[in-house]
Parts: sequence; structure tokens; C-alpha cells
Amino acid sequence: MAPTAPASLKVVARFLDGRTLKGSTHDFSPDKEHFHLVPEGGDRTRAVAVPLAALKAVFFVKSFKGNKYQVDDTAFRPAGDRGRPVRIRFKDGEEIAARAPGSTLGRAGFFVLPADPRSNNQRIFVVHAAIEQVEWVDRLPTRRSGARQG
Repeated sequence: MAPTAPASLKVVARFLDGRTLKGSTHDFSPDKEHFHLVPEGGDRTRAVAVPLAALKAVFFVKSFKGNKYQVDDTAFRPAGDRGRPVRIRFKDGEEIAARAPGSTLGRAGFFVLPADPRSNNQRIFVVHAAIEQVEWVDRLPTRRSGARQG
């Protein structure tokens, strides 16, 4: 039986200098110094080597189109074991609300899951060097049942 090729993942690579590159990858790893990206609509034989050190983040997306009118909900709702709630502010001023499911030690960055399950992002690899502030959210808002109005 022939080995199967790794699945191709849709990604949006956001660089520290503000550039954005959309395409697909089959070899992203947080343990490597770079990965290969085939630009959207490009020739599969023309993969670009993308160094992690040049990036702000890698967004693993459901669609390249997305929804420009979608505003992600930044409130944290109970989500089982999806990770610890975190707010991340990048050096360029962008902020995201997410959940961090795992360890970040010894890597260029770490994965987070968007706080809003309706987000076009499935997961995001955040590069440490691009972060201005990380705020761990220890308390989630609680819902009161039968709360009185007014």
C-alpha cells in the first residue's frame, strides 16, 4: 500500500512587516525554522519557504474568503477542555481572544483556538516575538439563572 500524502492545510501567513500570504501547506511544524506555502491559485511546484522568525502568526483558516462583516465574539464561554482563556495583543496593535490548549516552552510560538467558534480561523500559531502582551483570563463570566431585570 502506497503512503498517503500529508493533508494540505489552508493558511494565512501574517508577517511582522505587515505582508500577508495566503495559500496551503503540508509541512507546518512549530518545531521547524520554516515551512513551505503554495500561494493561493499558484503553481503547486512553486512553494515558498516561509521562515517562522519573519512571522507574526499563522492562521489556519476554513476559507480564504472569510466574511469581512464577521466580528469575532471576544467573550469567553465555557468550552470544556479547549484550553486556558487568553487575550493576546500583538506589537502592531491587533488583539485576539483565544484559548491556549498546550505548552509553549522551547518553540518559536504556540497554538491557540479562537474564542468564537464561528470564527473563520480554526487555530492560530502565534509567534512569541510578535507579542506585546499576554493576559491570562482567570475568571470567566458567570450566568445567573433567574436574574431580575431593572
